[in-house]
Amino acid sequence: MSLMNTPIKIKKIELKNRLVMPPMATAKADQTGQATEKLCQYYDEKSRGGYIGLIIAEHCFVNQEGKAGNSQLSVSEDDDIEGLKKIAAVIHNNDTPVFAQISHAGGATQTAITGCRLLSASSIQIPGIKTHDMLPSEMTQRDIDKVVNDFAKAALRVKKAGFDGVEIHSAHGYLLNQFFSPLTNKRLDQYTGNTLQGRIRLHLEIIRAVRKQVGSSYPIALRLGACDYIEGGITIRDSVSACQEFEKAGVDLLDISGGFCSYINPTVKQQGYFSELSAPIKNAVRIPVILTGGITEAETAERLLQTGKADMIGIGRAILKNSHWAKQAALALNQSGL
Repeated sequence: MSLMNTPIKIKKIELKNRLVMPPMATAKADQTGQATEKLCQYYDEKSRGGYIGLIIAEHCFVNQEGKAGNSQLSVSEDDDIEGLKKIAAVIHNNDTPVFAQISHAGGATQTAITGCRLLSASSIQIPGIKTHDMLPSEMTQRDIDKVVNDFAKAALRVKKAGFDGVEIHSAHGYLLNQFFSPLTNKRLDQYTGNTLQGRIRLHLEIIRAVRKQVGSSYPIALRLGACDYIEGGITIRDSVSACQEFEKAGVDLLDISGGFCSYINPTVKQQGYFSELSAPIKNAVRIPVILTGGITEAETAERLLQTGKADMIGIGRAILKNSHWAKQAALALNQSGL
C-alpha cells in the first residue's frame, strides 16, 4: 500500500489516509457570515465518497475587526454555531473528519468590509496589500487581549459545532503573520519584532487560551507561513524554532505554507514547492506536518511523503477544480503498486 493511503493519528483521531483538503476561501457564506445551503452543497460534493483523509474548512473570522472579505464565514458569535453544525454534519455524513480554520486578517482587510478601524502589530503598510484605508493602528495591550479571547471563544464554538479540530491561521499576511514577520512587527514592547520570542508571543498566548477552552484532548492545528520570501522577513530558521515552541504550547498538527501575501515560492516552481520549509520543520518536531504547494499529481504526493518532506499532503486547487481528484488518486496509487 502507498504511504498516502496509510492511516495517521492526530491526537485521538485516526485519519484513514494522509490526503488533506486545505482551507480555501469560497465566499459562499451570506453577507453576515452565516453558512448557506450553497456552502453545504460545496462541502458535500468535495467530501463525497470519503476519499479525503481530512478536510480543513475555509477561514472563519473570529471577530468583526478581523473579517477579511465579504461573504466570509463567521465564527464570531454564538449564533454562528447552528450554521457551522450543518457544514460539519454534511462532511461527517461522507465519512470524513473536518477541522475549522479560525482567522483574523489584521491590517490585511479594509474598513469598508469590517466597519472597524484596521489593527495590526504596527502602524505600517502591509506588503502586497492594496487598501483604500490609512495605515492600520498599532494594537494596544487591550486590543491584543481581546484578540486572544476572541480566538479562544471561536475555537470553543468550533468544538460545539461538531468539528473534529480547530486550525489557527498564521499565514499569508494575516494578523498572526503580521506579528511573526519582522517586516510588519516594529514593536518594542513584550511583542517586540526584534526577537523571535517577541514575535511569537501572541501565537503562544492564543494557543494556550484555545487549549484552555477546548480541553486537553481536542486537536489544535496551526497553519504557518514559514517563510516570507521577502528580504528581511521570516526565514525557515525562525520557523523551525517557532514550531518547536508551538508544539510545547499545545499544537498537535502543523500546516506549512509560505509567501507573505501569496501562496507561491518565487524561487521554486515544481510541485511541492514548500517542501523546503516542511522538511526541516518535520525533522524538528514530533507532531505531524502537512505540506501544500502546487501538488497536482498523486505520484508526486506519494514521492514527497516517501522522501520525508511531510507526514501529510494538502491538495488544494486540484481538488477545487476536480471533485473526483481524491478518488482518482487513490485508484491510481493502488494500481501503480506504490
